[in-house]
Amino acid sequence: MTSPRNTFSEASASYARARPRYPEPLFHWLASQCSRKVAAWDCATGNGQAAVGIAPYFERVIATDVSAAQIEQAAQLANVEYRVASAEACGLPAHQTDLIVVAQALHWFATNAFWQEVRRVAAPGAFFCAFGYAWPHVSPAIDKALVAPFRALVEPYWAENNRLLWDGYQSAAVGCPFPHVSAPAFAIELELSSQQLAEYLMTWSAYKVSRQNADVSAAVDDLLARAVAKIDENEPISVRMPLAILSGRVC
Repeated sequence: MTSPRNTFSEASASYARARPRYPEPLFHWLASQCSRKVAAWDCATGNGQAAVGIAPYFERVIATDVSAAQIEQAAQLANVEYRVASAEACGLPAHQTDLIVVAQALHWFATNAFWQEVRRVAAPGAFFCAFGYAWPHVSPAIDKALVAPFRALVEPYWAENNRLLWDGYQSAAVGCPFPHVSAPAFAIELELSSQQLAEYLMTWSAYKVSRQNADVSAAVDDLLARAVAKIDENEPISVRMPLAILSGRVC
């Protein structure tokens, strides 16, 4: 798989502020899959959302990311250690990690080298889980005014890797070698103002790449300004994002 330029290091503060939080029941379920809760690895932690979520359940969490800028925005907890490291060479000791999670990132590095690294760090009976979300589900009116036209404008700028996430991580290209474990249905549910929803859309990697095209950039800016102005700022927008989950027992 080819990797795009690292758009996630760009405007990392706004990324940390605008990205939605994962539901607490997800982290409770992840912990319930582990008989031992000594160490967890949050791979490609970004601004640490998953690391913070699993921290109450484990003695120690190591959270890695290739972007130092993203890690600088992460919440600091006593039992969470952040490191700049790749998914394929995380630096964790062998066979001591009870839970390995990947939030919103597996589609960037689902390669043989990554799966080998998971096997290397996994303790006996360790649990692996990748999860992520694609499109925000909103009311038809908000979709028509903002989300759908925004998606259409940035559509040509998505990296091919994103299609693995849109497919719910079911594509053979993911290549997960671990016996599958079924997961309950989880979703992010939140209420946002029109400005907050627009700010979330602007964290999309396709949006950031589209800024290289002056005409598209101007069209997107115009759309955002017009849509936000039309939507009552005092009327919360209900947003739902179902999670795609790929999980298994590392053998």
